[in-house]
Amino acid sequence: MKKIKVSAKELKRLGITNPKTVVAIGQVATRVAKEQRYSKLQILEIISNIVAQPNSKHWNKTPLKPLVDIIREYAVAVGKPDYEQDEFSYIDLLPHPQRFKVYGDDCIEAGAFAQMETAMSLPIAQQGALMPDAHEGYGLPIGGVLATSENVVIPYAVGVDIACRMCMSVFPVDADYLERKGLSLNQLLVANTVFGVGAKNKNHLNTMVFDRPEWNATNFIRKHRDLAFSQLGTSGAGNHFVEWGTLMVTESCAELHLEKGEYLALLSHSGSRGFGSEVASHYSRVAMEKVRLPREARHLAWLDLSSQEGHEYWIAMNLAGHYASANHHEIHSKIARGLGIDPLVKIENHHNFAWRESLSDGRPVVVHRKGATPAGKGEIGVIPGSMTHPGFVVKGKGQALSINSASHGAGRSMSRSQALKKFNWDDLQKVIRDKGVELIGGDIDEIPMAYKSIDTVMNHQHDLVEILATFQPRIVRMADADRRRRR
Repeated sequence: MKKIKVSAKELKRLGITNPKTVVAIGQVATRVAKEQRYSKLQILEIISNIVAQPNSKHWNKTPLKPLVDIIREYAVAVGKPDYEQDEFSYIDLLPHPQRFKVYGDDCIEAGAFAQMETAMSLPIAQQGALMPDAHEGYGLPIGGVLATSENVVIPYAVGVDIACRMCMSVFPVDADYLERKGLSLNQLLVANTVFGVGAKNKNHLNTMVFDRPEWNATNFIRKHRDLAFSQLGTSGAGNHFVEWGTLMVTESCAELHLEKGEYLALLSHSGSRGFGSEVASHYSRVAMEKVRLPREARHLAWLDLSSQEGHEYWIAMNLAGHYASANHHEIHSKIARGLGIDPLVKIENHHNFAWRESLSDGRPVVVHRKGATPAGKGEIGVIPGSMTHPGFVVKGKGQALSINSASHGAGRSMSRSQALKKFNWDDLQKVIRDKGVELIGGDIDEIPMAYKSIDTVMNHQHDLVEILATFQPRIVRMADADRRRRR
C-alpha cells in the first residue's frame, strides 16, 4: 500500500496550526492509515471529524485513539481549534450537543456519532436519532434523522441523491418461475435497465411526470429539465440496483393485499439521478453562503423556507421526489410489459428527503431522513439487504423517539476504498455463487462483506417496524464494474 503523508498545509485547513502538533499528527496518521488501510481522503475526513468533536466519548474505543489523544491535548492547550479567521462571523453552535436516540450503538462507527453530535449542536436542531445502519457521510451521517425548526431545511441533510428510494413490484407468479425462466428474466433486466454515472435513455414509456408545472417554476429547474428527461428510466452506479427475487409472505397480509405464499418480485433502488445531484449541489452552496457555520458544521448550513432560495429548493426537492418515483415506474413498467404480467401490488418509499411533520409534543418541524426509511404508524416501506442477503417489507410502528423512522438498509461496515483493497473479483464471485445469486455487472466495492449484517440491524429496530414479508435476491443487475479490477 502506498504510504500516506498528511501535509502541514492540509492540517492547517482543518484548524491545526501548532508545528509540533502537525508533526505528531502526521506521524500517527501515517501509521493509522497503513494499519486500517485508509486512503488520504479518508484519513483527512477522520481528522476533521475528530477536530470537530475531540471530546466525544465515542472515539475512546477505536483504532483512532492515538490521533484523538493528540488532538485533545492540542484543543486543551489552545482552548478550541485554531481555525483560520474569515471575513464573516460564524453562527455559534450550542456549547453541548442535545441528546439523541441511538439504535444499535454497538455497530455504529465513531465518526457517525461525531457527525450526529455536530448536527445536534445546531441552534435549529429540535430532535435527532441515529439508525442502526448509520455510517459517516457528509454533514449529517447516513442513517441520521434530524428534526429542525419548522421553517428551515438543510440540503446536505437531505442528501446529494435527493429522493433515493425503493420500489417493489410483486407479481401473481410462483417463485419457482425463477428456476424455470431464469434466462428470460435475466434478459429482461439487461434489455430494460440502463446504469452508470451520466447514463442516459432515449426509450421512454411514460413521460407524464414532465407535464408537472413545477418544471417551469424556476430558471434553475428549467435549465436542468432536459438532463432529467434524458435520464428518465435509468439507474446510478454504486449501490443502485434492479433485481429479481422471491418475496415470502408467511401470513396473509391485508396491508399488502397479498395472501400467504412465495411470489416473484422485482426490487429497484435508485434516486433522482443528475437532476437531484444538481439541485443538491447548487442549493448546498447557496446555503453555505448564507449561513456561515464553524468548519466542522459547514455542510449543515440551512435555508429559510420563507426566503426565495428556500422556497425554490423546497419546490425542486419535491419535484425530484416525483421524478425519482417516475424513474422507478418507468423501469418496472417496461419489465412488466416484457414479462407480460401486471403486478399485484407496488410498494415504494423515499429514504433521502425532508418532510413537514410534528413531533410527539405537537411541535411542527422539518424532518430530514438521510438514509432512513419513514416508519410512521402503519406506514409501509422496504428495507433492503445486500446483493446476497434478504430485504424486508415493513410496517412502521410510529416510534416517537426514532422520529417515526427506521434504517434504510444494512449500512456499510467499511468504505468503498477499504473494500477494494481487502477483496478481489474472485472473492465477489465466490460469495454470489455460494448464495445462489446471479450478478449482472456489479463491482468489488459492493461485495456483501462490506456491509453490516442485515439481521443484526433488524434486531436493533424491533420497536420501530414490523416485518410483513421477506425478499431474497436471485438475479441482480448493477452498474458494470471497472474493467481494470477484473483482471
